[in-house]
Parts: sequence; C-alpha cells; structure tokens
Amino acid sequence: MQSLDRAVLCAAYALEKKAFNVRLLEVRGLSSLTDYLLIASGRSDRQVQAIAEGVRLGLKTDHATAPLAVEGMNEGRWVLIDYGDVMVHVFQEPVREFYDLDGLWSEAAEVAIPEEYHWERAAAQ
Repeated sequence: MQSLDRAVLCAAYALEKKAFNVRLLEVRGLSSLTDYLLIASGRSDRQVQAIAEGVRLGLKTDHATAPLAVEGMNEGRWVLIDYGDVMVHVFQEPVREFYDLDGLWSEAAEVAIPEEYHWERAAAQ
C-alpha cells in the first residue's frame, strides 16, 4: 500500500469516529521520520481513544496493517499511532492547541481528504 493511500485511510477511519478538525499534511522532504502526518481532535478522552482505536483496528482488520507503536492510549489526551510512513496524532483540543503541531508543520502541504469521508459536511447539508 502506498503512503498516501494509508494516510487517507487513516483519515477516513478517524472521521468514521466523528473526529473533527482533521488535517492531513505531507511532510516528506521536511521530515526524515515520516511522509504524512494526520492530526485530528476528539471532544473527550473516551472519544480520542475511540478515534485512535478505530484507525488502528480499521487498518489491522481491513488491510492487515499493524502500527509500529501506539502511545498515549490509556490517558486519551494525545494518542500517537506510528505506521512509519504515516503518523497519526489524535488530541483533545486543548492539548492540540498547546503543542501546536499545526503551527510547527505550517510549511507542509495539506492533502485534501475526499469529501465522502467528511461527516461534518454531510451533517450540515
């Protein structure tokens, strides 16, 4: 599976669990650690955990892809899922604002997530 395909799938699984403020950033060329960063928010520790678990289980079950590491699942304030070429960060919004990965990676190109995955836009229609 290509890095971009895996990154978009991570976004889709996060959005299935009602993640909001979801951004997919291409950091290839800016970082030697990964190609894509997915940054998403949840409204509570339980939702952050559910979003992260949805991403992990979706890739494992549907695509036989396990993460290299998962950090922060027990606390549910900031969960990091590392797939090597894609890193998924799921935050509670105050924690996201504090660490400001969006600002840190402001030079990165944002990748469009296909419209069919966006629950927020579908709910507004």
